[in-house]
Amino acid sequence: MDYRDELRPWAIFRYLPTGENVCVARLRTRTDADAYTSLLRQGGGKFQVVFDQPQRVQG
Repeated sequence: MDYRDELRPWAIFRYLPTGENVCVARLRTRTDADAYTSLLRQGGGKFQVVFDQPQRVQG
């Protein structure tokens, strides 16, 4: 995960019928992610908002 992704910790994943999960978008705030998810759901499909902050390796 690069620095740009670290600035956008809220991710929207789409659940596909094959059991695969695909990251559709990454956003900075939970509010933005929820609003975008509601728009995506109007087109059909299953979507989930998750906090996906990478863990930093110390060493």
